Amino acid sequence: MACGLACLTGGALAGGAVPEAATGWPLAWQVQGQLDHPLVGRIWQPATRTWANPQTLDQAIDAAHFVLLGETHDNPDHHRLQAQLLQRMVRAGRHPAVAFEMLDLGQQPALDAWRAHANGKAAGLGAAVGWDKTGWPSWAFYQPIAEVALAASLLIVPANLPTAEVKAVAMKGLAALGAVRVRELGLAQPLAGKWRDVMLDDLYQSHCQLMPKAALAGMVDAQRSRNAIMALRLQQDGTHDGAVLIAGAGHARNDFGVPMQLHQRDAAASVLSVALIEVQADRLKPADYAAGYGVRQLPFDYVIFTPRAERADPCVALRQRFASKAAGRSGSGSPD
Repeated sequence: MACGLACLTGGALAGGAVPEAATGWPLAWQVQGQLDHPLVGRIWQPATRTWANPQTLDQAIDAAHFVLLGETHDNPDHHRLQAQLLQRMVRAGRHPAVAFEMLDLGQQPALDAWRAHANGKAAGLGAAVGWDKTGWPSWAFYQPIAEVALAASLLIVPANLPTAEVKAVAMKGLAALGAVRVRELGLAQPLAGKWRDVMLDDLYQSHCQLMPKAALAGMVDAQRSRNAIMALRLQQDGTHDGAVLIAGAGHARNDFGVPMQLHQRDAAASVLSVALIEVQADRLKPADYAAGYGVRQLPFDYVIFTPRAERADPCVALRQRFASKAAGRSGSGSPD
């Protein structure tokens, strides 16, 4: 096997020993939050509740047709690690397609046009597809992944539904997609109540408990639709060497995310879910992180713990927005 994750980590993660903070990776961590946390840099295997060494993860990646790399969108180290893991696959002789949650089907023509006239430079891809207008973190975060893909002539695939369709599903339910599309995406059967409740609670928590769950119900269907289209794109555009998905960690979870959709389409599909998870000061054991996903065990095949990016509390801004809307409604009567 070609140089794998063991080379990327310099062996610092071998065995169960805690590696020195910010060492062992080929580049120093850019993110500095909780850098001295004992979990930083360690690989956890939830199913066996054991620490994994780099060779174990190497073997799992080599054996999987579909590899899902779940991220926190605004953590640049997550994208650097995704790029390194993709590079590892290339060095091992694989040429998977690379599907991005951040690119939707409506951007396919712009992507095709860029590809037809591109000079092989990843820097221009973001501008070509209008990345700055999409609301995702800076293209510079994702550029290292594209650089690896382009250098190896890998197919880059838009994997998401257009925003307008997502919003339509959130407002009107799956019927907004039409019966044919619902069948194509494998969404005709309702999601099991248990998982629907977990998804709904996840949305409730991510909206800072400011919206009633009833108002968020449509977003469950929207999330299911996005998971389903990602699975379809991986299956349709994956090469004989499979495909890699770059997406938020929530889409990579095994219980109701893209892996479930892939297995619904092909029960024998070989899928590996790797989540990059930021550490938290008050959570010192892997099991402490499961509650954040609404389950008792982390819903991934492997987890790599990373430093935590510093960011403003999103709930503060959301509360201000809700308060502003409430003030507008209360002041919408007749003028003085």
